[in-house]
Amino acid sequence: MTHELLNGLSSAEVERVLALGTRLIVPSGTSLFQLGDPADRLFLTQRGRIRLTLPMQVRGREEDVFVEERSPGQTVGWSALIPPYRFTLTATASLHEAEVIALPREALCAYFAANPAVGHKIALNLAVVIGHRLQLFQTMWVREMQRAVEVRSA
Repeated sequence: MTHELLNGLSSAEVERVLALGTRLIVPSGTSLFQLGDPADRLFLTQRGRIRLTLPMQVRGREEDVFVEERSPGQTVGWSALIPPYRFTLTATASLHEAEVIALPREALCAYFAANPAVGHKIALNLAVVIGHRLQLFQTMWVREMQRAVEVRSA
C-alpha cells in the first residue's frame, strides 16, 4: 500500500519507517484520539476509515461536527510532528473497524536525525497533508461567511 506521507521514499526506506510503528485495530465507533490529547503518535491508515470531527457546542449541547474522513493510505494525527504536540480534532473509526500503523514521534524524530534525506521527504509530504486540511477549513469558513453575509443582506 502507498502512504501519502511516504511518497518518494524507496521501498527499503518505507519498510524501515513502517518498522518503527505498531499496527493497531480500532473497533468501529472507537476513538483513536480526542481533541486536546497529547499527540505522541502519528497514524497511517491501513484499512477502514477514520472520521475526523470537531467537538463543539451546538444549541446548548456538545456535538461532534464532521470535518473529513481519512481512508487507507492517508495520514491521521500529524499533530504528533507539529508543536505544541496536541491533537486538534477527534479521530474515530467509522462504520467498520479500522487498522492503522501508529508511529511514535520520538522514534520518528530519532530516525529523521539519523536519516535527514528521509526526514526531508516526509516533511515535504506532511506539508501537502497540512495544506489539504487548510484548504478544507478555508472552504468551510468561506461557506459560513457567505451564509452570514446573506443573512445580514436579507
